Amino acid sequence: MLPLLYIIAFTVLAFLAVGNLLRSLMTLGAQELRRPIGYPPTGAHRPQAVPHPELLDAAGNLIREPLLVVKSISVEEARDRLNALYDDGSELSSQDDNLRSEA
Repeated sequence: MLPLLYIIAFTVLAFLAVGNLLRSLMTLGAQELRRPIGYPPTGAHRPQAVPHPELLDAAGNLIREPLLVVKSISVEEARDRLNALYDDGSELSSQDDNLRSEA
């Protein structure tokens, strides 16, 4: 008996929900018909695009030139630079180790 009562209750709730949905759709349709032709819908205006602060100069004007210029280098030159950075870093870490052992 209880499952039958649940089925009836949820069926009634489903019919009420569908009826409410149909009433809302009809109300929205009637509002659209009353709106003048060519009138922009609410919320359809586009917000003004604001540029990122890094794209502005000190006076606030938009920068029209490239912000980053990348020079292409050969693979060998890149390896040499990375090795130099690695070697400098290992010298610094060995100096830090020496300072720690003295303290």
